[in-house]
Amino acid sequence: MEPAIDELIERALAEDVGAGDVTTEATVDASARARATITQKAPGVISGLDVAAAVFRRLDPDATVERLGPEGEWREAGAPVLRVEGSARALLTGERTALNFLGRLSGVATATARVVRAVADAGGPAKILDTRKTTPGLRRLEKRAVADGGGVNHRAGLYDFILIKDNHSAAAGGVGEAVRRARERRPDLPLAVEVRDSAEIDAALEAGAPRLLLDNMSPGEIAAAVAQVGGRAELEASGGVDADTVLVYATIEGLHYVSMGALTHSAPGLDLSMALEALPAK
Repeated sequence: MEPAIDELIERALAEDVGAGDVTTEATVDASARARATITQKAPGVISGLDVAAAVFRRLDPDATVERLGPEGEWREAGAPVLRVEGSARALLTGERTALNFLGRLSGVATATARVVRAVADAGGPAKILDTRKTTPGLRRLEKRAVADGGGVNHRAGLYDFILIKDNHSAAAGGVGEAVRRARERRPDLPLAVEVRDSAEIDAALEAGAPRLLLDNMSPGEIAAAVAQVGGRAELEASGGVDADTVLVYATIEGLHYVSMGALTHSAPGLDLSMALEALPAK
Protein backbone atom coordinates (compact mmCIF):
# COMPACT_ATOMS: atom_id res chain seq x y z
CA MET A 1 0.00 0.00 0.00
CA GLU A 2 1.07 3.57 -0.63
CA PRO A 3 1.96 5.53 2.53
CA ALA A 4 -1.14 7.71 2.12
CA ILE A 5 -3.38 4.62 1.96
CA ASP A 6 -1.62 3.06 4.94
CA GLU A 7 -2.32 6.25 6.89
CA LEU A 8 -5.95 6.19 5.78
CA ILE A 9 -6.34 2.61 7.01
CA GLU A 10 -4.66 3.53 10.29
CA ARG A 11 -7.11 6.40 10.85
CA ALA A 12 -10.11 4.26 9.92
CA LEU A 13 -9.10 1.55 12.39
CA ALA A 14 -8.40 4.10 15.11
CA GLU A 15 -11.85 5.57 14.57
CA ASP A 16 -13.54 2.17 14.95
CA VAL A 17 -11.33 0.31 17.40
CA GLY A 18 -10.28 3.16 19.69
CA ALA A 19 -8.79 1.73 22.89
CA GLY A 20 -9.71 -1.81 21.87
CA ASP A 21 -12.39 -4.15 20.49
CA VAL A 22 -13.97 -4.93 23.85
CA THR A 23 -16.45 -7.49 22.49
CA THR A 24 -13.84 -9.56 20.69
CA GLU A 25 -11.33 -9.34 23.53
CA ALA A 26 -14.00 -10.48 26.01
CA THR A 27 -15.19 -13.45 23.97
CA VAL A 28 -12.34 -14.75 21.78
CA ASP A 29 -9.05 -16.24 22.96
CA ALA A 30 -5.93 -14.40 21.82
CA SER A 31 -4.57 -17.65 20.32
CA ALA A 32 -7.74 -18.44 18.32
CA ARG A 33 -7.44 -18.68 14.55
CA ALA A 34 -10.13 -18.43 11.90
CA ARG A 35 -10.91 -18.23 8.21
CA ALA A 36 -13.07 -15.34 6.97
CA THR A 37 -14.86 -15.33 3.63
CA ILE A 38 -16.29 -12.10 2.20
CA THR A 39 -19.19 -12.50 -0.22
CA GLN A 40 -21.06 -9.95 -2.32
CA LYS A 41 -24.76 -10.00 -1.49
CA ALA A 42 -25.85 -7.98 -4.53
CA PRO A 43 -24.86 -7.98 -8.20
CA GLY A 44 -22.10 -5.58 -9.13
CA VAL A 45 -18.42 -4.88 -9.71
CA ILE A 46 -15.78 -5.34 -7.02
CA SER A 47 -13.11 -2.73 -6.34
CA GLY A 48 -10.84 -2.24 -3.34
CA LEU A 49 -9.58 -5.75 -2.60
CA ASP A 50 -6.06 -4.51 -1.86
CA VAL A 51 -7.35 -2.06 0.72
CA ALA A 52 -9.55 -4.65 2.42
CA ALA A 53 -6.64 -7.09 2.55
CA ALA A 54 -4.38 -4.38 3.98
CA VAL A 55 -6.84 -3.77 6.83
CA PHE A 56 -6.56 -7.37 7.99
CA ARG A 57 -2.77 -7.45 7.52
CA ARG A 58 -2.48 -4.26 9.57
CA LEU A 59 -4.04 -6.18 12.48
CA ASP A 60 -2.33 -9.49 11.72
CA PRO A 61 0.83 -9.20 9.59
CA ASP A 62 0.90 -12.99 9.20
CA ALA A 63 -2.62 -13.23 7.76
CA THR A 64 -2.90 -15.01 4.41
CA VAL A 65 -5.21 -13.49 1.81
CA GLU A 66 -6.74 -15.12 -1.25
CA ARG A 67 -8.70 -13.28 -3.91
CA LEU A 68 -11.75 -15.31 -4.91
CA GLY A 69 -12.83 -13.11 -7.80
CA PRO A 70 -11.53 -10.34 -10.04
CA GLU A 71 -11.95 -6.61 -9.75
CA GLY A 72 -13.54 -4.79 -12.67
CA GLU A 73 -15.94 -7.56 -13.74
CA TRP A 74 -19.69 -7.74 -13.24
CA ARG A 75 -20.67 -10.65 -10.99
CA GLU A 76 -23.95 -11.77 -9.51
CA ALA A 77 -25.06 -11.87 -5.88
CA GLY A 78 -23.57 -14.70 -3.85
CA ALA A 79 -20.15 -14.59 -5.48
CA PRO A 80 -17.25 -15.02 -3.01
CA VAL A 81 -14.81 -12.13 -3.06
CA LEU A 82 -11.98 -12.55 -0.56
CA ARG A 83 -10.75 -15.19 1.89
CA VAL A 84 -8.47 -14.38 4.82
CA GLU A 85 -6.91 -16.75 7.34
CA GLY A 86 -5.27 -15.55 10.52
CA SER A 87 -5.92 -14.40 14.05
CA ALA A 88 -9.61 -14.65 14.85
CA ARG A 89 -9.38 -11.47 16.87
CA ALA A 90 -7.80 -9.59 13.96
CA LEU A 91 -10.44 -10.80 11.51
CA LEU A 92 -13.30 -9.79 13.80
CA THR A 93 -11.78 -6.43 14.69
CA GLY A 94 -11.05 -5.54 11.07
CA GLU A 95 -14.33 -6.77 9.64
CA ARG A 96 -16.29 -3.52 9.57
CA THR A 97 -13.42 -1.33 8.42
CA ALA A 98 -12.56 -3.73 5.59
CA LEU A 99 -16.20 -4.03 4.53
CA ASN A 100 -16.67 -0.26 4.68
CA PHE A 101 -13.80 0.30 2.27
CA LEU A 102 -14.77 -2.58 0.01
CA GLY A 103 -18.48 -1.73 -0.03
CA ARG A 104 -17.87 1.95 -0.76
CA LEU A 105 -15.40 1.35 -3.57
CA SER A 106 -17.38 -1.51 -5.09
CA GLY A 107 -20.46 0.70 -4.99
CA VAL A 108 -18.66 3.35 -7.05
CA ALA A 109 -17.46 0.70 -9.50
CA THR A 110 -20.96 -0.76 -9.77
CA ALA A 111 -22.65 2.62 -10.33
CA THR A 112 -20.10 3.40 -13.03
CA ALA A 113 -20.54 0.02 -14.70
CA ARG A 114 -24.31 0.48 -14.88
CA VAL A 115 -23.93 3.83 -16.63
CA VAL A 116 -21.17 2.65 -18.98
CA ARG A 117 -23.21 -0.43 -19.93
CA ALA A 118 -26.34 1.64 -20.58
CA VAL A 119 -24.44 4.09 -22.79
CA ALA A 120 -22.85 1.24 -24.75
CA ASP A 121 -26.20 -0.50 -25.21
CA ALA A 122 -27.68 2.76 -26.53
CA GLY A 123 -24.81 3.20 -28.98
CA GLY A 124 -23.67 6.43 -27.36
CA PRO A 125 -20.28 7.74 -28.52
CA ALA A 126 -19.37 9.69 -25.36
CA LYS A 127 -16.99 8.40 -22.70
CA ILE A 128 -18.07 8.67 -19.06
CA LEU A 129 -15.77 10.74 -16.83
CA ASP A 130 -15.55 11.13 -13.09
CA THR A 131 -15.03 14.46 -11.29
CA ARG A 132 -13.35 15.84 -8.17
CA LYS A 133 -16.57 15.35 -6.18
CA THR A 134 -15.03 12.56 -4.18
CA THR A 135 -14.93 11.63 -0.50
CA PRO A 136 -12.09 13.57 1.17
CA GLY A 137 -9.10 11.26 1.52
CA LEU A 138 -10.55 8.61 -0.78
CA ARG A 139 -10.05 10.25 -4.17
CA ARG A 140 -7.31 7.95 -5.44
CA LEU A 141 -9.28 4.87 -4.40
CA GLU A 142 -12.61 6.15 -5.74
CA LYS A 143 -11.08 7.09 -9.07
CA ARG A 144 -9.60 3.60 -9.28
CA ALA A 145 -13.10 2.28 -8.62
CA VAL A 146 -14.48 4.37 -11.48
CA ALA A 147 -11.86 2.85 -13.77
CA ASP A 148 -12.74 -0.64 -12.49
CA GLY A 149 -16.33 0.10 -13.50
CA GLY A 150 -15.31 1.04 -17.03
CA GLY A 151 -15.31 4.82 -16.64
CA VAL A 152 -12.52 7.24 -17.52
CA ASN A 153 -10.61 9.24 -14.91
CA HIS A 154 -10.66 13.02 -15.32
CA ARG A 155 -8.01 15.17 -13.61
CA ALA A 156 -6.69 13.86 -10.32
CA GLY A 157 -6.67 17.33 -8.76
CA LEU A 158 -5.95 20.98 -9.37
CA TYR A 159 -2.32 20.24 -10.26
CA ASP A 160 -2.44 18.00 -13.36
CA PHE A 161 -5.04 19.52 -15.70
CA ILE A 162 -6.00 23.11 -16.52
CA LEU A 163 -9.77 23.47 -16.31
CA ILE A 164 -10.79 27.10 -16.81
CA LYS A 165 -14.21 27.74 -15.29
CA ASP A 166 -16.35 30.86 -15.64
CA ASN A 167 -14.84 32.50 -12.55
CA HIS A 168 -11.31 32.00 -13.89
CA SER A 169 -12.35 33.63 -17.17
CA ALA A 170 -14.00 36.51 -15.36
CA ALA A 171 -10.86 37.15 -13.32
CA ALA A 172 -8.61 36.88 -16.39
CA GLY A 173 -10.66 39.24 -18.57
CA GLY A 174 -12.57 36.74 -20.70
CA VAL A 175 -12.53 33.20 -22.04
CA GLY A 176 -10.04 33.89 -24.81
CA GLU A 177 -7.60 35.73 -22.57
CA ALA A 178 -7.77 32.97 -19.94
CA VAL A 179 -6.98 30.32 -22.55
CA ARG A 180 -4.10 32.31 -24.01
CA ARG A 181 -2.54 32.89 -20.60
CA ALA A 182 -2.85 29.23 -19.61
CA ARG A 183 -1.40 27.93 -22.87
CA GLU A 184 1.50 30.35 -22.61
CA ARG A 185 2.32 29.61 -18.98
CA ARG A 186 1.65 25.85 -18.84
CA PRO A 187 1.84 24.42 -22.37
CA ASP A 188 2.80 21.06 -20.87
CA LEU A 189 -0.65 20.43 -19.35
CA PRO A 190 -3.94 19.38 -20.97
CA LEU A 191 -6.53 22.16 -21.03
CA ALA A 192 -10.29 22.59 -21.15
CA VAL A 193 -12.36 25.76 -20.83
CA GLU A 194 -15.98 26.25 -19.82
CA VAL A 195 -18.10 28.08 -22.38
CA ARG A 196 -21.65 29.30 -21.91
CA ASP A 197 -22.74 30.59 -25.32
CA SER A 198 -21.75 30.84 -28.98
CA ALA A 199 -19.61 33.94 -28.42
CA GLU A 200 -17.52 32.18 -25.78
CA ILE A 201 -17.21 29.15 -28.05
CA ASP A 202 -15.76 31.35 -30.78
CA ALA A 203 -13.40 33.05 -28.32
CA ALA A 204 -12.17 29.72 -26.98
CA LEU A 205 -11.58 28.28 -30.43
CA GLU A 206 -9.79 31.42 -31.60
CA ALA A 207 -7.45 31.17 -28.61
CA GLY A 208 -6.67 27.55 -29.48
CA ALA A 209 -8.56 25.71 -26.73
CA PRO A 210 -8.37 21.96 -27.44
CA ARG A 211 -11.39 21.05 -25.31
CA LEU A 212 -14.58 22.88 -24.40
CA LEU A 213 -16.66 22.24 -21.30
CA LEU A 214 -20.38 22.65 -21.98
CA ASP A 215 -21.63 23.15 -18.44
CA ASN A 216 -25.32 22.90 -17.57
CA MET A 217 -26.41 23.14 -21.21
CA SER A 218 -29.59 21.54 -22.47
CA PRO A 219 -29.34 18.74 -25.05
CA GLY A 220 -30.48 21.20 -27.71
CA GLU A 221 -27.80 23.71 -26.74
CA ILE A 222 -25.17 20.97 -26.82
CA ALA A 223 -26.27 19.87 -30.29
CA ALA A 224 -25.94 23.48 -31.45
CA ALA A 225 -22.48 23.71 -29.90
CA VAL A 226 -21.43 20.51 -31.68
CA ALA A 227 -22.49 22.04 -34.99
CA GLN A 228 -20.70 25.33 -34.27
CA VAL A 229 -17.44 23.68 -33.24
CA GLY A 230 -17.46 21.38 -36.25
CA GLY A 231 -14.78 19.05 -34.91
CA ARG A 232 -12.26 21.78 -34.09
CA ALA A 233 -12.13 20.83 -30.41
CA GLU A 234 -13.19 18.03 -28.09
CA LEU A 235 -16.46 18.60 -26.26
CA GLU A 236 -17.48 17.63 -22.74
CA ALA A 237 -20.93 17.93 -21.18
CA SER A 238 -21.11 18.49 -17.45
CA GLY A 239 -23.43 19.68 -14.71
CA GLY A 240 -26.24 17.83 -12.99
CA VAL A 241 -25.92 14.67 -15.08
CA ASP A 242 -27.23 11.58 -13.30
CA ALA A 243 -28.25 8.01 -14.15
CA ASP A 244 -31.65 9.22 -15.35
CA THR A 245 -30.32 11.82 -17.80
CA VAL A 246 -26.92 10.52 -18.89
CA LEU A 247 -28.26 8.72 -21.97
CA VAL A 248 -29.79 11.94 -23.27
CA TYR A 249 -26.33 13.52 -23.33
CA ALA A 250 -24.08 10.55 -24.04
CA THR A 251 -25.94 9.68 -27.25
CA ILE A 252 -25.48 13.12 -28.85
CA GLU A 253 -23.29 12.67 -31.92
CA GLY A 254 -20.13 14.76 -31.78
CA LEU A 255 -19.97 14.90 -27.98
CA HIS A 256 -16.80 13.24 -26.70
CA TYR A 257 -17.27 13.14 -22.93
CA VAL A 258 -19.94 13.32 -20.24
CA SER A 259 -18.68 13.95 -16.71
CA MET A 260 -20.74 12.73 -13.75
CA GLY A 261 -20.10 13.75 -10.17
CA ALA A 262 -22.84 11.31 -9.20
CA LEU A 263 -20.51 8.39 -9.89
CA THR A 264 -18.72 9.18 -6.66
CA HIS A 265 -20.84 11.56 -4.59
CA SER A 266 -24.08 9.58 -4.86
CA ALA A 267 -23.07 5.94 -5.44
CA PRO A 268 -24.74 3.53 -2.99
CA GLY A 269 -22.45 1.01 -1.36
CA LEU A 270 -22.40 -2.58 -2.59
CA ASP A 271 -23.77 -4.96 0.05
CA LEU A 272 -21.17 -7.48 1.28
CA SER A 273 -20.95 -9.84 4.21
CA MET A 274 -18.22 -11.73 6.05
CA ALA A 275 -18.62 -15.23 7.47
CA LEU A 276 -16.14 -16.63 10.00
CA GLU A 277 -15.04 -20.26 10.40
CA ALA A 278 -12.95 -21.34 13.39
CA LEU A 279 -9.63 -23.09 12.65
CA PRO A 280 -7.46 -25.27 14.89
CA ALA A 281 -4.90 -23.29 16.85
CA LYS A 282 -1.30 -23.55 15.64
